[in-house]
This record gives sequence, C-alpha cells and structure tokens, in this order.
Amino acid sequence: MGETEEIYLAGGCLWGVQAFVSTLPGVLFTEAGRANGAGQSLDGEYDGYAECVRTRFDPTVVGVAQLMAYLFEIIDPYSVNRQGPDVGEKYRTGVYSDNPTHLEQAREFIAARDDAELVVVETLPLANYVRSADEHQHRLARCPEDSCHIPAEVLTRYRSTSVDECAL
Repeated sequence: MGETEEIYLAGGCLWGVQAFVSTLPGVLFTEAGRANGAGQSLDGEYDGYAECVRTRFDPTVVGVAQLMAYLFEIIDPYSVNRQGPDVGEKYRTGVYSDNPTHLEQAREFIAARDDAELVVVETLPLANYVRSADEHQHRLARCPEDSCHIPAEVLTRYRSTSVDECAL
C-alpha cells in the first residue's frame, strides 16, 4: 500500500454514513465529525457545520469517483438540508477536501450524471473540521438499535471489507 488520502463525506446523519463508509473497499479509517462551520469547538450549536465522515482511503483501491458513487447509494442528492427524517443545515450533503484534485473529481462525477443540474451536493474546500465526541464514533456498530435514514441492508452491503468498525 502506498500513500493514503483523505476526503470528508457528508450525507445526513453521520452515524449511518460512517457505518456504510467504514465497510467500503479501500477505506482504511473513518471518523465522525463536523465540517465547514464556524469555530473549533463542539460546545453549543452546530454553527453552520455539516455532519460528515473523515475518510482515509487507499487511492490504488478506490478513487474519488467511486467514493462518490458509493455516497450516492445512500443519499438523496436532490434534497437540500434533509436526508430521510433528519432536517436542518447540519444534514446537508457534501464532499469536502483540502485536495483540489479531489474536488475536481467529485464535480466531474456529478457533471457526468444525466441529472447533474438537479444535484445539490456541495463540493467545497475543507475550511475546518472538528471530531465528534466518542459516543458518536461508530455509533450504529455499538448501538444497532439506534435509527438511521439508511436501510440496514444497505449498511451491510460491503461489510466483508470493513477495516475499522468499532475501532474506539
């Protein structure tokens, strides 16, 4: 394995997004957090943050376009500030990175879709990131009775490739 890369994926409630992304081929590490808000603290309100999953991946196994395809399996890419029953700015969909090439590849993935003009997934530089508290890390793996907008059969679709599930 060579160099790893990181991208931040937002798709509504981070519990389900992390549970799904953790099982994807080529994903080596995930961490629940918040991206692109104001401030550097988890105290108080979300202050414009999007719930997201910091995703470290091996680019020789999975690329940004494939990660986008996986993300689109679990989101409604036409919905603004809502995924399933979760409503609010913190549940918006997005792809964030400090690597301009990642953002270009994400935008190319969206532009290649027949419905590109309807897609509202943010593709923005990572302005800041704050790790979520321990109780949010791998929440669905530890507490499977908790609910999520992503169906259970989708969460387990790639389970055999999981690397870091419940790595607290």
